[in-house]
Amino acid sequence: MNKKQILPYIIVFFIFSIAALLYFNPVLSGKKIKQNDITQFIGMSKEATDYRAEKGKESYWVGNAFSGMPTYQIGTYFPYDFIRYIDKGIRFLPRPADYLFLYFFGFFILLTALKIDWKLAVLGSLSYGFSTYLIIIFGAGHNAKAHAIGYMPLVLAGVIYVFQKRYLLGFLLTAIAMALEICANHIQMTYYLGFCLLILGIVEAIQAFKQGELKQFGKQVGIILSAILLGVSTNATRLLATKEYATYSTRGNSELTINPDGSDKLPTSGLDKSYITEYSYGILETFNLFIPRFMGGGTVEELDERSNFYEVIKVNTDSRTAREYAKNVFTYWGKQPIVEAPAYIGAVVFLLFFLGVFLVRHKFKYWLVAATVFSILLSWGKNFPVITDAFIEFVPLYNKFRAVSSIQVIAELCVPLLGILGLHALFSGNNTKKEKVDALKKAVYVTGGIALLFALLGASLFTFDGLRDAQYQQMLPELVDAVIADRKAMLFYDSIRSLILVLISASVLWFFIENRIQKNIAIVLLGVFLIFDLVSVDMRYVNKEDFVSARKVSKPFQANKADIEISKDTSHYRVANVAGNLLNEARTSYFHNSIGGYHAAKMRRYQELFEYQVYKNNMEVLNMLNAKYFILGEDKVEVNTNANGNAWFVDAIKFVDSANAEIMALDSLNTKQVAVVNKQMFSDYTTLLQQKRIRKDSTASIVLTNYNVATLKYTTNTSKEQFAVFSEIYYQDGWNAYLDGKKVPHIAVDYVLRGMLVPSGNHIIEFKFEPTVIQKGSILVLLSYLLLGILILYFLYQKRTFWLFKSKQ
Repeated sequence: MNKKQILPYIIVFFIFSIAALLYFNPVLSGKKIKQNDITQFIGMSKEATDYRAEKGKESYWVGNAFSGMPTYQIGTYFPYDFIRYIDKGIRFLPRPADYLFLYFFGFFILLTALKIDWKLAVLGSLSYGFSTYLIIIFGAGHNAKAHAIGYMPLVLAGVIYVFQKRYLLGFLLTAIAMALEICANHIQMTYYLGFCLLILGIVEAIQAFKQGELKQFGKQVGIILSAILLGVSTNATRLLATKEYATYSTRGNSELTINPDGSDKLPTSGLDKSYITEYSYGILETFNLFIPRFMGGGTVEELDERSNFYEVIKVNTDSRTAREYAKNVFTYWGKQPIVEAPAYIGAVVFLLFFLGVFLVRHKFKYWLVAATVFSILLSWGKNFPVITDAFIEFVPLYNKFRAVSSIQVIAELCVPLLGILGLHALFSGNNTKKEKVDALKKAVYVTGGIALLFALLGASLFTFDGLRDAQYQQMLPELVDAVIADRKAMLFYDSIRSLILVLISASVLWFFIENRIQKNIAIVLLGVFLIFDLVSVDMRYVNKEDFVSARKVSKPFQANKADIEISKDTSHYRVANVAGNLLNEARTSYFHNSIGGYHAAKMRRYQELFEYQVYKNNMEVLNMLNAKYFILGEDKVEVNTNANGNAWFVDAIKFVDSANAEIMALDSLNTKQVAVVNKQMFSDYTTLLQQKRIRKDSTASIVLTNYNVATLKYTTNTSKEQFAVFSEIYYQDGWNAYLDGKKVPHIAVDYVLRGMLVPSGNHIIEFKFEPTVIQKGSILVLLSYLLLGILILYFLYQKRTFWLFKSKQ
């Protein structure tokens, strides 16, 4: 490539960098965005992070959350994870500007693969990156989701190159992009990308069938699948560890066939349907994609002094009180529990999308329209049960993910992509003037007609009742009417807004068709309108107010009186923060070993222990978890003197035949004296135990002498053979027990804990976390990188030979 060919890409690089930094400009002064999920992640990963800093290696286990769990989904650094260095090179800007740059970069490569002019590709990349949903996930802290979404277009670009018969380039880009996609570690987004690829494959298959090229299509599919497999293999350790853990997590199968109250229930595979579909996009709510506050915007919006809500509060109190209340008004009237903001794609983008629908002749139009409709239908979840129930029941892995509304990320990608293809068709000479005018008219009729309909009739079509209106009814009955009036006003003004943007953007295109303005002027004007459209909405929800000092982000928690008081105890114990939601906060994990935590995929049996026992205030279960301290408030701590400690010898073992009996046995169990063992899980060990006559030695002792996250050491002293229970979570694929240096078996007891026979005498017992999945995965990773490296060198060699040959000519 000569300097003239390289120059556009240098310009593009600076445009994307500047756009990302301008939007997130507080990063230039060293500030960081405050994100709740990241704050909780810092609390969850505190022990693993400290271990890494001290030891220079991974623990793969933490004990500061949920009484202990693997770190595979808590920011683990896996061995030979070389793809991370490529990822860091692409995401070189400060966070979250790095993710915004990634959006731009990935989409630009996709449009380049589609042979779109670089100027239009820049416009398309900005329309994709500034899509409101892709921005608002930063506010919530869904960084892994943003990361995975950013690499989706790159994977598609590689696949498209293969279908263009640029096989080696397509293979390498697909493999590297898929490696980056998996590295982002948001399997749900990657899973949804699979649907998008599948629909593309179907369209290509139909085309190949019509042209009699099925053999060539089969070859292309083989190349694509091989590239995907290679990209996946570079993440083998991560994926194998995740697959292993998924079996034991809430994503796995439950063994229980009863409810907490003892009533019958069917065994479940994956997540509960109500949990999967809790966040289902409303059918009417889909218009949010085109009219931003069609359903009132986010769950909470700030209203100004012209609002009806403000006026009612002011009349009944004063202007100062009214201003405070108006800062947080429940304007959302959809059915989702919480909505950060509408998933607005843009009025200008939708005008271009429908332009593409009516003007583009390429086969990709059918792919993009089908994928868009598919994602919207599935995002409706429980509001469209015919398709949702079928997918939950029959489509592999679909029941492993929640928040079905997030499948709209496919539409977030496909709508602007078809829009740019439509714009490309308009600017090219492949269509007649009449075809262009007709397509533009139809696009305006659809988009402008929808906006005009809701502007004129929207207030009379719906009730505008919200889920939380009862709160206002209790405060002041007239507040409900006031907030409904404000919801109507939002719909009206945003409908007018979308209508105006459609008309002025269509006017620009019409002027171009009529040769009144040049192509470059049209692109610039469309860019201005498009960026104004999206950024003005984005800024309502993610802006400079979300940024704080770097110190507050890196150290988000400050010890209070309760934390300081508990920390005086230097022994090993656990803490239960009953002042908050035990299973939905990681602040406690930042300072202490907590029985709670914050994670979307907890260990299934531990979750069930809470649902069936802890939530019934079963103190015996809390005792066996060694919950020595209860936080009742910022300055109030209660000491539990009955906590069982780190390990103890029991008087007897109660054998049961099922998981149901095991969990229900804890209802009345004295956990200090009796241990429950499920015979189905450990038949051989159970037989051995039943042959023994365990008699407790009153003089026996078992003491934890060393706790080092992934290594636990105990000393025992007993005159008789005893059965010990350890207040540590049982996880068979990693934890090994050693008696005086010799590996010995141990089993699960009391539904979640560990237990083992201890012979008489003085002994040292060690538990070591030694997951074999790390070693197995590492071998596959190294082999995959070796193959990928050879192919890259071959590709570079081919390129070098081509350029040398060309220069000699």
